[in-house]
Amino acid sequence: MQDILTEIWSTAQRNKLRTALTGFAVAWGIFMLIVLLGAGNGLINAQTQQMNRYLANSMKVFPGNTSKTYKGLKEGRYVPLRDRDMETTRHRFSNHVDQVGAEYSQDGLMMTYGQQYISITLSGVYPNHAQIEKREMLYGRFINQIDMRDKRKTVVISQQQAKELSSDISSLIGRYVRIGSFAFQVVGIYKNDQSERNNGAFTAFTTMRTMYGYGDRVGNIEYSFHGLETVEENKVFEKSYRAQINENHQAAPDDERALWLWNRYTDNIQMQTGIGIIRTALWIVGLFTLLSGIVGVSNIMLITVKERTREFGIRKAIGAKPWSILKLIIIESVIITTFFGYIGMVLGVAANEYMDVTLGHNVIDTGMFKATLFVNPTVGLDVCIEATVVMIIAGTLAGLVPARKAAKIRPIEALRAE
Repeated sequence: MQDILTEIWSTAQRNKLRTALTGFAVAWGIFMLIVLLGAGNGLINAQTQQMNRYLANSMKVFPGNTSKTYKGLKEGRYVPLRDRDMETTRHRFSNHVDQVGAEYSQDGLMMTYGQQYISITLSGVYPNHAQIEKREMLYGRFINQIDMRDKRKTVVISQQQAKELSSDISSLIGRYVRIGSFAFQVVGIYKNDQSERNNGAFTAFTTMRTMYGYGDRVGNIEYSFHGLETVEENKVFEKSYRAQINENHQAAPDDERALWLWNRYTDNIQMQTGIGIIRTALWIVGLFTLLSGIVGVSNIMLITVKERTREFGIRKAIGAKPWSILKLIIIESVIITTFFGYIGMVLGVAANEYMDVTLGHNVIDTGMFKATLFVNPTVGLDVCIEATVVMIIAGTLAGLVPARKAAKIRPIEALRAE
C-alpha cells in the first residue's frame, strides 16, 4: 500500500496542474453546496422566527375607511370598531372563534420611576393578548380577568423598560410607576422580543378605556380561532366575517378597505409554501453545482488514463495484472477526491460561520418591528459529511470507468498509443 501511495504522490508531483484542477472541481462543488444551503437555511430560519412571534391561528381586525358608496352613504367614511363588533365576533362566529379581545394604544407617554423616565406606548388589552402575541413572562404575571373586572391600574412592562428604570428589574414587581398623570402598579415583566422595539407596556383594556374616555370604541379586535385548516376555508370565513362587521357600520359587504383583516394562519400557510420553494430551489442549485464537480472529476480522470495509456501498456508488458492497474487508478481517485472534498467541506463550514457572525447578527428596522435577515445560516454536520461522501463515491465511479478500460487494453495497443 505504501508503494501505491508513493507512486500516486509522484504522479501528482509530475502533473501538478491536472491534480490541482481535479481538486478544485471537487472542493468547489462541495463548498458551493454547503454555502448555498447555509445561506438558504439562514433566510428560512429568519422567516420562521418571524412566524413564531405570534399565535398562528389568530386574527387581528383593524378599522379602515370605506371605498364604496352604500345605502346612500359616500365612500371615505372612517369605520371605528365598537363593542357591538366584538359581540358579533363572539356570538355570530362562535363555531370557529375562541377567545376575543381588543387592543387600544396611546403613544408618547412618559413612564417615571424615581429619577428615571422613559417614553412608552401604553396599550389596553385583554388577557388573551399574551397568548396571541406569545408574551413570555420573566417576572410576575400578565393582565388577568380581575384587572379587567375591577379596572385596576396595573401595568406589565418589557425587560428593556425595566432595565432602564432599575438595575434590579425583579425589584420592580409590586412597585408603582407613574404613567402620564396616573400611578400604576407593576405586576409583570415580559421578555424582550428581539424583533420589536420593546417599548410597549400593557394594562387592562377596561382601565385604558375608562382613563381616556374611549366610550364604546375598542380600537383593534384580536382573537384566536379553530377549525379553519385550508386557505379556501379561511377565505370563506373572512368573506362572511367582513360582510357581517361591515353591515354593523352600513358599509358594503365586499368593501375590503372598510375593515382590514390580518389572518396570521393564511400568512403562515403562504410562508410555509414559500419556504418549501426556497428549500427545493436551493437543493436543485446545490446538486447541480455538486454535479459540475463530478463531471469535472470524470473528465480529468478520463484525460489522466488517456495520458498514461503507454505507461499502463509497459506495466502489462512486464507482468502487471489488470487488477493492479485498476486498483491504482481507483485509489488515486479516492485519495484526491477525499482530500480536496474535505478541504471544500471545511471552507464551506468556515464560510457559513462567517455569515453567522456577520449577517447573522444584522438587524433591520422595518418601521413596525425589527427583523434579523439571517438566523443561524449554517448547515448540519451530517449534510456536510453526506455531500463529501457523495463526491468521494462519484469520484471513485468516475475513475472506475476509464480504469476498467485501461486495465483491459492489450500491451501492444498501449505501446502504440501516442
